[in-house]
Amino acid sequence: MAAITDTEIRQRGIKALISVLGEVQAERFISLILREPFDYTEWQNDLWQNKELEELSNMAMQHRAKNR
Repeated sequence: MAAITDTEIRQRGIKALISVLGEVQAERFISLILREPFDYTEWQNDLWQNKELEELSNMAMQHRAKNR
């Protein structure tokens, strides 16, 4: 994938949020993120700590098949 600008990342992120949450809930999500301290790296480290690699792989494959 070619490198994209920060502006493009923001635009794609907003479009992704709106497509999943709708405009009002996407705006609410952004407000929550801006209002509360959030460490994405720490969240990612904690998110899958009790999952085995094979289980994560199966989850990813199921998600991909469902969202094609």
